[in-house]
Amino acid sequence: MSAVVVAVLLSLVSAVAYAAAAVAQERLASRSSGTGVLRLLADGAWWWAVALNASAALLHVVALKYGPLTVVQPLGALTLVAAVPMGARIAGRPVSAVEWRGTAFTLAGLAAVLVTASGPAPDDVLSVPEALVVAGGTASLVGLLSWPGSRPGLRHATASGIASGAASALTQTVTVAVTDRSGPLLSAQVVVVALLVAAFAAGGLLLSQTAYRGGLGAPLAVATLTNPLTAAVIGLSLLGERLRAGPTGVLLALTGAALASWGVLLLSRVTPHVDPPAVRQRNSVKNHPVTTTDNHAAATAGGPAVTAGGRASPRARKGLGGTPRAARVGAAATGERRAA
Repeated sequence: MSAVVVAVLLSLVSAVAYAAAAVAQERLASRSSGTGVLRLLADGAWWWAVALNASAALLHVVALKYGPLTVVQPLGALTLVAAVPMGARIAGRPVSAVEWRGTAFTLAGLAAVLVTASGPAPDDVLSVPEALVVAGGTASLVGLLSWPGSRPGLRHATASGIASGAASALTQTVTVAVTDRSGPLLSAQVVVVALLVAAFAAGGLLLSQTAYRGGLGAPLAVATLTNPLTAAVIGLSLLGERLRAGPTGVLLALTGAALASWGVLLLSRVTPHVDPPAVRQRNSVKNHPVTTTDNHAAATAGGPAVTAGGRASPRARKGLGGTPRAARVGAAATGERRAA
């Protein structure tokens, strides 16, 4: 089995794990919008998402040992492809035709990119000055995108993709340097770059959590496109990676990138399925029936309908000063007996 095949297989499993983590983060964000970092740290669901992300990152690190950035990073788009059916399954709905088309375009584009990007196992690393330049540029972009303004979800998603792409490029340097065995295991280069990787990986995770407050599709799509683009720029400019087949390969890679981008955009436009209010009310009554003796007696006597939350319906609250109908009927009957 060639090194590139190993890298592709590891990247596929990593993408599925990242997708599960993204779905978990989106559900957490939708339940508790505006939650601070300290509240997240006390939430068990958050730590499950962190564990999934850590497992996916570990597989990604191993994949970077066997394949170049231009192969491993585009496969990260499969995270969105895997997240779509997962999200649909949790929502209890089928995958739509638009989602299937988006998946097909994304896979076709990735196949074209992989044909041109396939190459030998990576052997170049970033020097400490190059790593610091990459870190400084990444931190500046992330800071600008995180500044308060309009469309915070997409801006935070872009910042998350940039941070994650830079972390992957730096991770490849650590992986190759550690397994090269030509120098000390904990050299200054390895320690400095590893600290930068930890900082950008944590920053990307927190930024994505913030971005998912507005939903999963669009933020995940933006991060999915930004991540490999950032890593490819670093790999082609600083790590000596090249595309195959000359100008033809470049044209094929651009075509594949366009197809994958269109597929991701289709997936990001899918509107989450939300049950109508009447359906939600029927489901609520079905799942939480109110069968107490008092409510049955009130209903028999023509009393007010009581909701599952213990409140009278608006119709029952109408009347003489909001007096329940059962009380009025009882008072009238008492008056008649006294008159008799």
